Amino acid sequence: MADPLADIQEILFTEEQITRRVRDLAGAISRDYAGRAPLLVSVLKGAVYFLTDLTRALAVPVEIDFMAITTYGGAKVQSGVVRLIKDLDVEITGRDVVLVEDIIDTGLTAGYLLRLLQARAPASLRICTLLDRPYRRILETLEIAYRGFEVPDRFLVGYGLDYRERYRHLPFIGVLKNEVLAVAAASPPAGSGAASPSAAEPPGASGPAARAKDAPPDAGAPDP
Repeated sequence: MADPLADIQEILFTEEQITRRVRDLAGAISRDYAGRAPLLVSVLKGAVYFLTDLTRALAVPVEIDFMAITTYGGAKVQSGVVRLIKDLDVEITGRDVVLVEDIIDTGLTAGYLLRLLQARAPASLRICTLLDRPYRRILETLEIAYRGFEVPDRFLVGYGLDYRERYRHLPFIGVLKNEVLAVAAASPPAGSGAASPSAAEPPGASGPAARAKDAPPDAGAPDP
């Protein structure tokens, strides 16, 4: 089996850098929610690594829940037109809710999720994202309360971010080599076009064709 490290052009954030930044974010959230027990909501499945480490670093009690979304048929992800395929298991009315994202790009899908959650009358609703790529932002009014790193317009994998379901397990966040993308583009995976519950904004969303969230059809790719 090929070594996934051989497909990485450069490491953007090391495991140690990610750990320190996650602790910083957890500290800020713990201070803001002192005396409260917020509900952390994440969209499957790119942010699971981040969510797990974040909750373990928090100094306040929390609950977690998950949603999953996908695009409608042939709709482009950049349009923000998505379909909810897994809803929350708990009621959020009157709760303090933090939407935890792996990466925010155009902001369209994050905006959709905020509207969806806000309609359920939470006591408060904020966004926490590990990565932010503002250069592609379309929804300029999107407010991000907690931001880990600002990232360039490159194809990122690792720490939950994937390309065709690979590389999630890498402990760092790295840039995928262009030749890997070129080879993959020449031979699309079997079953591409089928809906996938994967969800993460580029770079680093998962699922081959039915990309959830703001991500393009394959994880980590900058929007065309």
